[in-house]
Amino acid sequence: MAYRLWTMTLSTLVTTGLFLLNFASAELPPNYSFMHEATKAPRVSFYDYIIIGGGTAGIPLAATLSANYSVLLLERGKSPYDDANITIVSNFGRYFFDPSPDSPSQQFIVENVVNSRPKVLGGGTSINAGFHSRGEEQFNEEAKLTDYDLIQDSYEWAEKVIVFEPQVQAWQTALANGLVEAGVAPNNGYTLDHLTGTKVGGTLFDKNGIRHSAADLLQYANPEGLSLYLHATANKILFRLKGKSKPKAYGVVFQDSLGKKHVAYLKGKKNDEIVLAAGAIGSPQLLMLSGIGPKDQLNALNIRVVLDQPYVGKDMADNAQNVLFVPSPDKVEQSILQVVGITSFGSYIEAGSGFNFIFADLSDYQGYHYERGGFIIEKINGPVSKGELKIVNRDPADNPSLTFNYFNETEDLEKCVRGLQTILDAINTEAFSDHKLSNMTNQDILDLNMKLPYNLIQHGNTSITLEQHCRDTVRSMWHYHGGCHIGQVVDDDYKVIGVDALRVIDGSTLLNSPGPNPAASVLMLGRYMGVTILNQRLADAVKPYADS
Repeated sequence: MAYRLWTMTLSTLVTTGLFLLNFASAELPPNYSFMHEATKAPRVSFYDYIIIGGGTAGIPLAATLSANYSVLLLERGKSPYDDANITIVSNFGRYFFDPSPDSPSQQFIVENVVNSRPKVLGGGTSINAGFHSRGEEQFNEEAKLTDYDLIQDSYEWAEKVIVFEPQVQAWQTALANGLVEAGVAPNNGYTLDHLTGTKVGGTLFDKNGIRHSAADLLQYANPEGLSLYLHATANKILFRLKGKSKPKAYGVVFQDSLGKKHVAYLKGKKNDEIVLAAGAIGSPQLLMLSGIGPKDQLNALNIRVVLDQPYVGKDMADNAQNVLFVPSPDKVEQSILQVVGITSFGSYIEAGSGFNFIFADLSDYQGYHYERGGFIIEKINGPVSKGELKIVNRDPADNPSLTFNYFNETEDLEKCVRGLQTILDAINTEAFSDHKLSNMTNQDILDLNMKLPYNLIQHGNTSITLEQHCRDTVRSMWHYHGGCHIGQVVDDDYKVIGVDALRVIDGSTLLNSPGPNPAASVLMLGRYMGVTILNQRLADAVKPYADS
C-alpha cells in the first residue's frame, strides 16, 4: 500500500513538472547553451541516458529526462533556426530538392516515388507542412498507452509551445464547406481532436508564418542535464555479451562532421539506457548496423550478430497520397494544410492553395498557374500494404533499401478511389463553386493531373479509371513507419526484446500511421514515455524503502 501511494505521488509530481525543473533556468530557442557541433564533443563521455535522434520523439524524451538525469542527445543534422527555407512558411518545401550535404532533407526513391527523410534538429516537424491533429483512439491502444490523463497532458505539453490556430481564409473555407456538403460531416470547427467529419486543425506556423518545430520544446530541458550535439552521426550501439544472459547496451560510437569518432558510454547504473529515436528508417537501420536484425543480412555485410531478430526492418509502410490540382478563376490565398476531411471509410482529405506544392515547371501546368488554384490531397489511413527495409552497406549516412508496395492490397486502393471521388464531389458543390472553373469537367481535371509530374512512373496522359489514376499518380505523404514494431521488436514499454538497456521510441514502432498527420501523436509519445521512464526509475528508487 505504501509503495502504491509513493508511485502515485511520484507520477503526479513528474507529470506536473513540479518535481523536475525550476523553469527560471530554462532557455529559449534558438539560444540553447547545451547545443553544440559534434566537433566540440569530448572523445569519451558518460551519461545516464543516450538518445539517438533529435526529432519528433527524441526531443520531448530528452527534454523530459534531462530534468533529473544527464542526457546526451545526438542529431545527425543541423539546427533549423538559421535556414529561412525551414522557418518561413512561404518557402515551404524548397529543401526537398536541396542536394547539398547540409540539406535538412535526405531524398530517397521507392517504386518510382520520390520520398524524403529529415536530417535536421526537430526531425519531421522541421520540414513537414505543419499540420497538427491528434491521433485516434486506435493509436493509443496499438501503442499500449494506458494512462489517459498522461496522454492528454503530454499532448498539451507540446501544443502550448508550438501549435497555433491557423488563419483560415476564403479558399480553405470554401473547401471545408464543400467537403461537408459532399458528405464529410459534420463541420467540427477548429479542434485538435480526431473527429469524423470536417475540421480545421492546428498548425506549427504562427500568425507571422514562422515555423515552431519540436526543437522549440528544448526550452523545457534542464540546461545542466542535457548535452546536444549536431552533425553527430551514430555509427553503432555497443553491447556487452560476455557473462550476460542477454546482450546489454552500454555505449554509442558517433562521428562528427570532420569524420572523427567519439564514444559515449552509459554511467553503468541499474536503469541507465540508450534510446533509439532515429525514425522509421534510421532506427531499424542502426539496429542492424549494431548487430540486431536478420542474421543473413548481418552476415552478408560481416556485421557481428548480437541478436538474430528477423522482425527488424519488416512491415515498413508508407501512406499513399494522391493529389488533384484544381484551377481557380482567380488568384487564391497562399495557404498550407489547414482543413482536413476525416472520412468514415479511411481517407483523409487535406489541401493547400497558391503554392507550387509539387515544385513543377510552370509549363507543366498546361497553361494554368499554381497561384490560381489549389492542391487537394487524398491520403489513405493504415495502410494495409507493407514492405521491408534492408541494409545495403555499413554506412549509417546512406539510405537503406526500401519497399512500400503502394496499393498492393485492394483495401488501400479502394480507399484511394473513394477519396478521389469525394474530392470531385466537394469541388462540384455550391460551396466551392467560386473556386473552380465552371467549364472544367471532372475528366478535364483528372486528365490535367495525369500530365503533372507527381512521380517518376511512366504512364499515359488520360485518366481512364480512378483505380488507374491512383496507381499512376501515387505520391508519398512522408508518413512512412514500421520496421521496429511494438510486439515484435519492442515490448509494451518500448524495450528491445532480447536486449537490456535499449529502447526504441519513434515512428518505427507504429503499426499504423495515426490521424491525418502522425507528428502530434509522436510528439505525445516522446513526452509520455519520458514521464513513464522517470516514474519507473523513481519507483525503483523508493521501492526498497517502501517495502521495508
